[in-house]
Amino acid sequence: MHNLRALSVDIPKNKLIVFSGVSGSGKSSLAFDTLYAEGQRRYMESLSAYARQFVGIMQKADVASIEGLSPAIAIEQKTSTKNPRSTVGTVTEIYDYFRVLCAHIGVMQCTKCDIPVQAQTVDAIVALSKAKFGEQDIFIAAPLAQARKGCFEEVFVRMRAQGITRFYIDGVVYTVETVPHLEKNKKHTIYAIIDQV
Repeated sequence: MHNLRALSVDIPKNKLIVFSGVSGSGKSSLAFDTLYAEGQRRYMESLSAYARQFVGIMQKADVASIEGLSPAIAIEQKTSTKNPRSTVGTVTEIYDYFRVLCAHIGVMQCTKCDIPVQAQTVDAIVALSKAKFGEQDIFIAAPLAQARKGCFEEVFVRMRAQGITRFYIDGVVYTVETVPHLEKNKKHTIYAIIDQV
């Protein structure tokens, strides 16, 4: 990148490192566009998807490889003036990192019942579903058509090729072999049944 092409560098850990050189020598490219960007990207990848939505993911540094760089937070250098050549009076912005911290340590709650939102195992979800619905059949289904006209023959062919064997059509469960011919000018609601509890 810039003047850093065909350059390899070993940087010791647990030391104060100073990059110096004339203007345009690649100091900022090495410190911010490469080391800072890659450390920040690795840090963001270690967070949950919920936390990542608050801070933009940085692009991967344009290097052959970076080894031994730990995921880390760094404060980006920001200039207080419009002049891109200015090196005086820089400020830091940690607001974004407070947002990440709050998202990481905060407790999500349901907006309707104030119950904390927590990860649950498949067995726990099945047990809760059975307790709520009793002996009723419980289907996990994906919508294919919602009150739409058509015979949907190509949809059934495509779903069968993907391994779907049962459908919920207009309130009735059908296997792939017993799917009726649907009237073209009548509205139909169709679900692909993914699983059954």
